[in-house]
Amino acid sequence: MVMETTLSVDDLILPLFVTFGKGIRNEIKSMPGHYQLSVDNLTKEVKEIKSLGIPAVILFGIPEHKDEVGSEAYNPKGIVQQAIKTIKNKAPELMVITDVCMCEYTSHGHCGMIKQGDVDNDATLELLAKEALSHTKAGADMVAPSDMMDGRVGAIRKILDENNFNHIPIMSYAAKYASAFYGPFREAAESIPQFGDRRSYQMDPANSDEAIREVRFDIEEGADIIMVKPALPYLDIIRRVKQEFNYPVAAYNVSGEFSMIKAASKLGWMDGERAMMESLISIKRAGADLILTYFAKEAAKIIER
Repeated sequence: MVMETTLSVDDLILPLFVTFGKGIRNEIKSMPGHYQLSVDNLTKEVKEIKSLGIPAVILFGIPEHKDEVGSEAYNPKGIVQQAIKTIKNKAPELMVITDVCMCEYTSHGHCGMIKQGDVDNDATLELLAKEALSHTKAGADMVAPSDMMDGRVGAIRKILDENNFNHIPIMSYAAKYASAFYGPFREAAESIPQFGDRRSYQMDPANSDEAIREVRFDIEEGADIIMVKPALPYLDIIRRVKQEFNYPVAAYNVSGEFSMIKAASKLGWMDGERAMMESLISIKRAGADLILTYFAKEAAKIIER
């Protein structure tokens, strides 16, 4: 009766990994209970998601072919575009959010075009805008740019508005830190950089003021929802963003945060279920309105008990 913070199924967004081929259900070893799924296997997954009351998913694509410019990212017949159509056909009420980035689609594994050995920010903007537009044309309800290129929210907002998709919201990965907690995801999405790392365009974990500047820029460019990623090491950033802007805030409870609890639970070092719920409550308590989490299905079952 006196609980100050409550967690609802409506707060949860489940990430899904969609891959090429048919009949594919590859378990992700570092993320127990999660799989790379081919489009034909989405129907069963969507049925379970609906039954649990989870309102939204975010899609990550694993293409058959990768190239220097990530052309499969904006291919109208690409893997994510096919997945969107399948989900909206089977469950039109389920919100489909798409990750907009190049790293899963480029042969070098970076989030944009490479020039002279580094990511070219401005050259990447056009590709990201094309990708967001292709997702929206396929039926996506929301796009979520995760690349951390400067100006990408404005470029996406512009191309969507020009194509009469002014109603499509943008959930921006505004404060995305260069984190060690992404390791399992990079196995799942097959997006490990082939050289260097992403610290030149993701944020320094030591910086807080920079996060506020990045959030402000994205709001000015037209972002509708602001995301902080990862969640648990950056609860202070979630709280600060919520207090300073009073905007809808999403937090990504990332793969490493998920896998640590799963591993410790498997070894008998902690109560995994309690650790999961405590983590999710802490993210909500910090100020997140939405939580992207690999625990979504497990948490939904507990919440509805």
